[in-house]
Amino acid sequence: MPIQIKMPALSPTMEEGTLAKWLVKVGDKVSSGDIMAEIETDKATMEFEAVDEGVVVAIDVAEGTEGVKVGTVIATIAGEDDDEAVPAAAAAPAAAPAPAPVAAPVAAAPAAVPAPVVAAPAAPAGDRIVASPLAKRIAGEKGIDLSTVAGSGPHGRIIKADLDAAPAAAVAAPAVAAPVAAPAPAAAPAPAAAPAPFSTDIPHEAVKLSSMRKTIARRLTEAKATVPHYYLTVDISLDKLLKLRAELNSALAGEGVKLSVNDLLIKALGKALMLAPDANVSFAGDNLIRYSRADIAVAVSIPGGLITPIVTGADVKSISTIQKDMADLAARAKAGKLAPHEYQGGTASLSNLGMFGIKQFEAVINPPQGMIMAIGAGEKRPYVIDDALGIATVMSATGSFDHRAIDGAEGAQLMQAFKTLIEAPLALVA
Repeated sequence: MPIQIKMPALSPTMEEGTLAKWLVKVGDKVSSGDIMAEIETDKATMEFEAVDEGVVVAIDVAEGTEGVKVGTVIATIAGEDDDEAVPAAAAAPAAAPAPAPVAAPVAAAPAAVPAPVVAAPAAPAGDRIVASPLAKRIAGEKGIDLSTVAGSGPHGRIIKADLDAAPAAAVAAPAVAAPVAAPAPAAAPAPAAAPAPFSTDIPHEAVKLSSMRKTIARRLTEAKATVPHYYLTVDISLDKLLKLRAELNSALAGEGVKLSVNDLLIKALGKALMLAPDANVSFAGDNLIRYSRADIAVAVSIPGGLITPIVTGADVKSISTIQKDMADLAARAKAGKLAPHEYQGGTASLSNLGMFGIKQFEAVINPPQGMIMAIGAGEKRPYVIDDALGIATVMSATGSFDHRAIDGAEGAQLMQAFKTLIEAPLALVA
């Protein structure tokens, strides 16, 4: 039976995407794992793999189409049992128009549709188990009884995902109802009507929001509306950190490594979260998630929005490794080539606007994380050094905390640990 290929949810937050490019055409044979298309999500451009074997018989969504809802049929392939069905289906439409171009189609179409659509799938479903070749092979290897698995593919067809997690079978019913979700386009008129309140005689242009910008707007609105933020700010002397950075860069010059202040701040936040573990947490309804590792999500500006690639295990990685990781992550983030696990998750975030001369700011928490550190510019200021007033390079750092998970004293302990590590930075390389 024909297999419908639907727009996948390539990340937990994805609701729609842009079908950037087709890598197959009608008539091509595909196998499980073959790359069929490139899909632009709210964060990156990702490759979409085939999960079944067959021949592409229809491409339902043209490449370049924006706003394709998750679950929308984007292509159809003929499965291994469709060798005869496809030619027959192709011949039927050719014969139907011949009898009468005006009256006959009205009567013929209803008669032709019920037969293949209703009766045909019913018989196979009752006679045998319908599963993709890949699913059958995996079931054989793992000794899984396919009769106990509910399929989430077209017409209840069992696919690989159904064998990975039994609860996925619950998707089978909505999968049939997915076309009903087509009314979603009815919501499209809302954006069209939105410009009305902004009617003005001032020369302007209306810029259509990208998928990324829509997601940023939605998630940050939810964060400010549902997460009780509080903010703590400390002033930190950078002189010793800057001296250590210069010495490390001199020592690592032969390896082509050049550390930035941000690399050292990522390390400092990672270690501070281990020294103040009550701040390395997430609020999860009836549970408080305590992390045993510091994964730092670092805000990176990219065309059209913002993304937060994650440095995993920043508390234990060397600063030179953090520098290499960030260089790679930032480059691929700007090229839209990050995988979901590289920008989703994290235990805390760091956002640095110091390079723009911003003295101090308060950042919005990125749920489910419990905090984000906002870094301002380092500048010459009066500062007390060894009980005497002097001039030092000072920056302001502001932590935004989720009060549901982190109390004020716990947030203060993290800020104190962060300040201490930067002002006595040898601990970062110990």
